[in-house]
Amino acid sequence: MDQNIPTQARVVIVGGGVMGVGLAYHLGHEGWGADTVLLEKAELTSGSTWHAAGQITHSTSSFGLGKCVDYNIGLYSGVLEAETGQPVTWHGCGSFRLAYTEDEMDWLRHTLSVGRSLGFNIELVGPEKVAQLHPFYNLDGVLGALHTPDDGHVDPTNVTMAMAAGARQKGVKIIRQCRAKNITQLPSGEWKVESDKGTITCEHVVNAGGTYARQMGEWSGLQLPMTSMTHHYFVTEPVPEFESLETELPVIRDDKKVSGYIRMEQKRGLIGIYEKENPNSVWHDECPWDYENWLFDADYDRVMPYLEESLNRMPIFAELGIQREVHGAISHPPDGNPLIGPAPGVSNYWCCCGTQIGIGWGPGLTRELARWMVHGAADISMRDYDPRRFGSYATKDWQVVKAEEDYCLRHEIPFPHFNRLAGRPIKPSPLHGLLNSKGAVHEEVYGFERPRFFAKDIAQEDHYSFNRNPVDDMVAAEVKAVRDSVGIMDVTAFTKVLVEGPDAFALLDRLTANRMPQKVGSITLTHMLNRAGRIELETTIVRMADDQFYLVCAAFFEQRLLDHLAQQRTTEDVTITALSAIWSALSLNGPKARTVLADCTDADLSNAGFRWLTAQQIIVASHEIWAFRMSYAGELGWEFHMPATACLDVYTALWDAGVAHGIADYGSFAMNAMRMEKGFKGAGELTNEVTLAEADVLRFARTDKDYLGRDKALNTDLPWVCAYLEIEPDGIADGQGGEAVLHNGTVVGSTASVAYGPTVGKILAFAYVKPEAAIPDTVLEVIIQGSSRAARVLAEAAYDPKSLKPRGEAE
Repeated sequence: MDQNIPTQARVVIVGGGVMGVGLAYHLGHEGWGADTVLLEKAELTSGSTWHAAGQITHSTSSFGLGKCVDYNIGLYSGVLEAETGQPVTWHGCGSFRLAYTEDEMDWLRHTLSVGRSLGFNIELVGPEKVAQLHPFYNLDGVLGALHTPDDGHVDPTNVTMAMAAGARQKGVKIIRQCRAKNITQLPSGEWKVESDKGTITCEHVVNAGGTYARQMGEWSGLQLPMTSMTHHYFVTEPVPEFESLETELPVIRDDKKVSGYIRMEQKRGLIGIYEKENPNSVWHDECPWDYENWLFDADYDRVMPYLEESLNRMPIFAELGIQREVHGAISHPPDGNPLIGPAPGVSNYWCCCGTQIGIGWGPGLTRELARWMVHGAADISMRDYDPRRFGSYATKDWQVVKAEEDYCLRHEIPFPHFNRLAGRPIKPSPLHGLLNSKGAVHEEVYGFERPRFFAKDIAQEDHYSFNRNPVDDMVAAEVKAVRDSVGIMDVTAFTKVLVEGPDAFALLDRLTANRMPQKVGSITLTHMLNRAGRIELETTIVRMADDQFYLVCAAFFEQRLLDHLAQQRTTEDVTITALSAIWSALSLNGPKARTVLADCTDADLSNAGFRWLTAQQIIVASHEIWAFRMSYAGELGWEFHMPATACLDVYTALWDAGVAHGIADYGSFAMNAMRMEKGFKGAGELTNEVTLAEADVLRFARTDKDYLGRDKALNTDLPWVCAYLEIEPDGIADGQGGEAVLHNGTVVGSTASVAYGPTVGKILAFAYVKPEAAIPDTVLEVIIQGSSRAARVLAEAAYDPKSLKPRGEAE
């Protein structure tokens, strides 16, 4: 029963679809139910939720998302109905994902390994198994299929209503027919939510507005990137062949031929299609406020090739009519991943929107959001879903271009490192044109264009595969150039933030686990934690002056870093300035790096004159720039940070000086291979899931200072720990991350990052495993592309374990 609107609440959720109701349900379970209010402008589920097809599958190559869907299936298949007494209408029919090509088979083999690491009931089968369980499907050309027997589908309205019942049982107030009209932040930091039934002041506000979420964000001055795309599914007339079936047929996911899914809907057929060209985006400015249980007329011209192929694949549908056409709008962010987490630039405004697969992903993700809100951290990595992964470059026009691209890729093979090219470049560095002319293949990171690798004598394009391919040879050549001579890389994409003022040291000192740089020109690598004691981000801090500190971290952490600094600041007198858009950076590495740099500057570059892990201002190409003696490649090297206007001149000077020494450009793929050879942990390992102890980086944490999250961070009662592995190569496939790790035949964890180390001739990986499996020299197995590989836990870096090279002691 709805209740009168209160004037105060801890949390107000705006939006009553599966996402908003799912969050209300999970906030109730985390202890905040009695002070949570949900507002819905019409009836629950009347937006995108009600017309969802409702499938859910364990077939996912994402480790974190896999945890979510497994939780969701357990919730739908018994837990929710038992808890609330509300019917859910779960159909546990299982599903198949079909493969027609070897690339698709490789995708399924990788997904199988991820599923094994998560303990899923999952197997790779041949066409005969599909025919046994689904005798009506035309399997011409099918090589195999991923069988996930615990999958199924569910009634979207019933699920949402059951979670609403569970939320109410925990004290959540759900108020229907109550349209929010404005959301503003008060000087106190609280949020004011104005509606047509009154105004609520709250500590936390949640945007679960579905197709309204973007325009709702604009009320608060926020840019939340997403676009409404329309999707079809069709329900046939009753199928005579279904009448005598005793069990429901499995759902078929046919990405190549149908570009969608086919399943039973009672005794009818259901066909869902994601066309791969001419996608339809709507409501570029705003969704109409009278949108309620709204469907568009079917556009058969758009989907006809796939609809015709679906009838070829299911011949028993061919003579039947279409009884129901469902053509509804669904939110698509630019990269296809939902917006789950804090909105950028403000405090306690949470996004729970942009979800294109709400039934399949929603409850698991809203559980993680509830944990994040209540406890300060989610229990899975939220990097792919954090709304702060986009910046101001994500304009409305760009959002539409990227959402349409994402829609067309919905049923394509998710190749590793797939390079989405639409709407680019949007933030090119000063070297972008020059590096393109030299064969650079760029990737987009936080809007920036960063070189991945340099294609020499072939077309400038990625070669997508789950296996080794010509790109690996290019990367190996770049690594060899750096290891043997000298390499240069455009690292402009790094986040660059200046923190200065009388209290700059004090603020940073209480937010960082390591000892702050004490002297001007000193450099510290450190981590910032959240209140749950887990890793918020890793950053390098350079002390440029007594009261001036320069922070460098991965590009996609820029807004997270800015928000963390701003929200943790209390009375400190500091100024925080983002320099990423106006400063550039270069990295010079290799045994000849000192010789090359010496030809470009009068600075003393000797070990005594320019010590390792120190910074100086030097003159290169008539520009005063900052030089940091540090190396992510694990070689003698420097990073140069400078105004963007100096970058091309500095690059040209270094390149010209390096020609005689065999200088080479290198990109992020080579950088990643070298950091793995050096055993340097990166963003794949240092996530909000783990503490410093679990990540095995306690050497960067002080015990003699207090800092945010300290006590929880130092807890050594560990459920898992990050181990560094060498894995037997087979010359075919190296792995992608997420693969199952076994010890004596039992799954003990999964890989986080995997790369081939061309210098050492081995596959190297970081893996989160049970502590007893992380002991050096322990023999393990890793399942890569369906085959078991021998692995061993390493005690030290595979390359230059004593770090003599970056110290300049091995020249």
